[in-house]
Amino acid sequence: MIKKKILEPSRVRHIDGGFSFIPHRFLTDGFLASLSQKELLLYLLLVLVSDRYGLSFYSYDSICSLLQLTPDDYMEARDGLIKKDLIAFDGTIFQVLDLPLKPIKLPTPKPVLSSHRGHPPSAIATLIRQSLQEVNYD
Repeated sequence: MIKKKILEPSRVRHIDGGFSFIPHRFLTDGFLASLSQKELLLYLLLVLVSDRYGLSFYSYDSICSLLQLTPDDYMEARDGLIKKDLIAFDGTIFQVLDLPLKPIKLPTPKPVLSSHRGHPPSAIATLIRQSLQEVNYD
């Protein structure tokens, strides 16, 4: 068993001025694993900038600039957090919500496989293999 000890006593964290926290069950109950990278970035920012009620009113311009997100990425992350019942948004104000009982898992979209000139992807792979076999290395 690992015995814990404080490594830097002069640097022990404490709440001073701001108020932000993430419950431990965010990790243990699978909420962290249920988020995309962009959703996680936005969620963490909203936790950091919110008051004790979870409220904040950062504009999407500020959020995109701070997180280096495109407006489309921001909207996708915001909408994902709303659908997963982690935040509320009224168009101006965000509220980081108390965690639901368990993570809401949304279906992940299947990747779109493009076809070339009407051939399905498997037909393209077959054509490539055939063309490589026909190469003569004289």
